Amino acid sequence: MQSGEIRQKFIKFFEERGHTVVSSSSLVPKNDSSVLFTTAGMQQFKPYYLGEADAEKDFGSLNTISIQKCLRTSDIEEVGDERHLTFFEMLGNFSFGGYWKEEAIKYAHEFITNPKWMGLKIDYVSVFAGEDNVPADIESEKIWKSIDKNIDVKKFGRADNFWGPTGEEGPCGPTTELYVDGIEIWNIVFNEFYQNKDKSLKPLKVKGIDTGMGLERLVKVVQKAPTVFETDLFEKLISILPQNLYGKKKRILADHSRAVSFLISDGVYPDNKGAGYVLRRLLRRILAQFKMEEIKFAFDLTIAKFSELKRDIIWKVVDAERSQFITALNLGKKELDRLSDVNPKSAFRLYNSYGLPLDVIRDRFPQLNVQEFEKEFEKHQKISKAGVEQKFKGGLAGHGEMEVKYHTATHLLHQALREVLGKDVFQKGSNITPKRLRFDFSFARKMTNEEKKKVEDLVNKKIKESLPVSYEDISLEEAKKRGAIGLFEDKYADKVRVYKVGYFSLEFCGGPHVENTGVLGKFKITKEEATSTGIRRIKAILE
Repeated sequence: MQSGEIRQKFIKFFEERGHTVVSSSSLVPKNDSSVLFTTAGMQQFKPYYLGEADAEKDFGSLNTISIQKCLRTSDIEEVGDERHLTFFEMLGNFSFGGYWKEEAIKYAHEFITNPKWMGLKIDYVSVFAGEDNVPADIESEKIWKSIDKNIDVKKFGRADNFWGPTGEEGPCGPTTELYVDGIEIWNIVFNEFYQNKDKSLKPLKVKGIDTGMGLERLVKVVQKAPTVFETDLFEKLISILPQNLYGKKKRILADHSRAVSFLISDGVYPDNKGAGYVLRRLLRRILAQFKMEEIKFAFDLTIAKFSELKRDIIWKVVDAERSQFITALNLGKKELDRLSDVNPKSAFRLYNSYGLPLDVIRDRFPQLNVQEFEKEFEKHQKISKAGVEQKFKGGLAGHGEMEVKYHTATHLLHQALREVLGKDVFQKGSNITPKRLRFDFSFARKMTNEEKKKVEDLVNKKIKESLPVSYEDISLEEAKKRGAIGLFEDKYADKVRVYKVGYFSLEFCGGPHVENTGVLGKFKITKEEATSTGIRRIKAILE
């Protein structure tokens, strides 16, 4: 059975049982600053578990399914073994008060064991044994035994059979897991608690089902492949890569090419913080170890396999990062050659200062403690995450007359950039003072003088037209339908404020703004520069 057929069977099975198919969300969560990436299928459904949104209204059902693209880097050093990946797809069925344990367990058993569907034999299942004042899940054990009295039910504590939350707080609960051929393939979470930041638990108003089954692992056991890389998901790519690459290196390149391609296509660009920092780490890891022709093989085959991937943007970002990285890599290698030993902190400094991947450092110093290096990396990521949360507070320094004018001018600039450079341009940040505006946006190269003039002229044209500025509080869904854009979309819940500048611009924003563009004066770009790979910055004044 091929992976495409497995996908379709999963969808058909749950559609026949009243579930609505929901598209995969972005790898970068839209409404959740507590995490850098989408690591589980349930993340886009958080509001429904919390009672903040109505699934029946939005999906026509209390039950949904999705095939969610996910990214996790916690096991990055394990990539290349039989089953670990950074990018993977998660099959999941979800219920927001529609059904509970018995139905969820029976669905999983039927889909896995029935010859009409997967036709697999379950080795054993696990349930929550009870821990930290959370009682043992006796109910799930009884349900499994009622389905198959001979099934092997194992009991584990919170470390193994309690899932969540994603981030520091959120929905969570005990789990039951299915094992086939020695691999955990399906995790069924009974979301019945909300974990607060202090780790305390409180009951959810509505209990919910959240399941996750890694597509790659399921395909491995169905196809009886030794590793996920020997399934039809990877086999063609692995076989075409040059024969001089040994097994694990091929697998790393195959995995990272998928992760990097999807991150870039979802609007992430290499950076020194946040999601861009992880992208840079993945990309530089392969740039340091593989020749460009090998990388090109991997990326081209990956892009051809997934229609949603944006070839031109991916290659612009990869080429720009390569050009920037080569010099730093050579400097880092020279610095490495000078050292007689490294510890986790000095290894991280080499990575952070020169982008020198851990693999290159370990080639020279194989005794380096990888776990301690990862702790140093995680410390940096916590700082990055704090920066991500800080961005939601906005870039407006004050509310004086000039700040308000500059704030309105950023809306004109944002739309003008999209008109001149293309619809892949999006705001990545801004900072406003009484004397100037600073505007960061996604774009893979330096703007030409002609492009800068076109943007400047277009903004001034809209100023001269004295366009009225107005706002409206509408539903998030309606705002998206109208095509509203803006950095601050993800700080809003059900109701959002959308500012309209004449017929020209429509953005999510909290204000304040002038009432008419005619009062802004003349707009002039004073500088255009790079802040990081794929991110440009414009500084401008109003005269």
